[in-house]
Amino acid sequence: MQRQHNRGFTLIELMITVAIIAIIAAIGYPSYTSYVQRSRLVEATGTLAVTRVRLEQYYQDNRNYGSSGSTCGVAMPTGDYFTFTCATSNSAQQFLLTATGSAGGMSGFAYTVDQDNAQQTTAFVGAGSLPANCWLKRMGDTC
Repeated sequence: MQRQHNRGFTLIELMITVAIIAIIAAIGYPSYTSYVQRSRLVEATGTLAVTRVRLEQYYQDNRNYGSSGSTCGVAMPTGDYFTFTCATSNSAQQFLLTATGSAGGMSGFAYTVDQDNAQQTTAFVGAGSLPANCWLKRMGDTC
């Protein structure tokens, strides 16, 4: 009598494979979400830097940062993950640009820059002592 050999995987082999994939996913997912978060922070810091330069150009032409006491002389950009605001003070001789996280898991993050290019992180999820006198980009960063 001839015996038939079935080809395929046993249940134990499939369960081991699924367990290995689950372990890899459990390790990789937090790293991936952290990477995505860091990539979205670039929108805030980059836009603040560009808008600050535009305000300095406006100041060169007008000798102030805005025509009224509370708004700046340049239009505020729109972002996918951050809301940008600007406020002037001291007879429009000073300004404060702010980027506040608003979408895509970025709520809880806020950055500022002023006319002296003093950069601050005022809100950062999981950060210790705030405000920080720099733009934090990842968990555990210090100035």
